[in-house]
Amino acid sequence: MQYLIFSLQSELYRAVRLVVDTGIHYKGWTREEAIKYYNENTRISGVNEVDRMIVWPGQACAYKIGEIELLRHKAMAELGDSFDIKELHDVILMDGNMPLKILEKQVDEYILYKK
Repeated sequence: MQYLIFSLQSELYRAVRLVVDTGIHYKGWTREEAIKYYNENTRISGVNEVDRMIVWPGQACAYKIGEIELLRHKAMAELGDSFDIKELHDVILMDGNMPLKILEKQVDEYILYKK
């Protein structure tokens, strides 16, 4: 149970970082707006996180992109010649936004189905 709580908290922090990174660099949020959002949606101070995002645009997004890239490599390794990038994209996009743990389960089910 404790692992599940930690896992969900980590997902929340990563999601908040994505929102704040996008807010700063696309929507033009001020530092104060970003810190306020971070503090309202997590249990830790957003000052250091926001300052890091200001000087390192896109870094928060890179984590999520990397996680999805790892799922692609996993599918490629497991399926070999029967790997189809279009099918994998359909699996990834089929149910819309979801936690990566659930997406990983869907990719695992896709791999089992294709074998």
